[in-house]
Amino acid sequence: MASITRRPAADPSRRAAVEADVLAATERLLAGGARFTELGVQRIAAEAGVARSTFYLYFRDKTELLLRLAATLGDLAYGMVGTWSPAAPDALDRLAATLLEVVRFYRDRRHVLAAVLEVAGYDRVINEFWEAQLGLFVARAEELLLAEQQAGRAPADLHAATASRVMIWGGMRVIADQVANRPAEEDAAAARELAANEWWGAFRRPES
Repeated sequence: MASITRRPAADPSRRAAVEADVLAATERLLAGGARFTELGVQRIAAEAGVARSTFYLYFRDKTELLLRLAATLGDLAYGMVGTWSPAAPDALDRLAATLLEVVRFYRDRRHVLAAVLEVAGYDRVINEFWEAQLGLFVARAEELLLAEQQAGRAPADLHAATASRVMIWGGMRVIADQVANRPAEEDAAAARELAANEWWGAFRRPES
């Protein structure tokens, strides 16, 4: 006989409070040095002050929990870079400032970022999620490079699609290493070097 068990309808405010508690508890555990793979639901529930059964009323499994934790990683960072324009007279300085903002954003969320990168290595759902997140940045970079080609400010032989992937995937690898392994005092230097590599590399701007 098929199960007729259903998640009970929850008061919206109660649901939001429990979900926030579980997400905050998970972030605390990650910030404390726990690896997401090794975190059990029971430990997360205990940290959040809820029963293990309550966890499953709000999250299907740990994958859904991680997706919820990571949901803003790409979206908020994309909002930071989405308004930058290579046509601005101080475009390089603005790019460096924007990338510094992005680096600091990921530093504040480095434990969640580390969990996403860890799980993406073996979980198809998380991997597809992360590729989709970075895909937004790749598409935006390609759009900008193509516009620069059409305006005659980038060479015709530039392969915009490939340059965009190199820029975004390579840059994200540097950012992930920066926030995980390097001191915050070096964030500005890292952002400046990333900006210079993109400006004189992908965008092919002559050094002046």
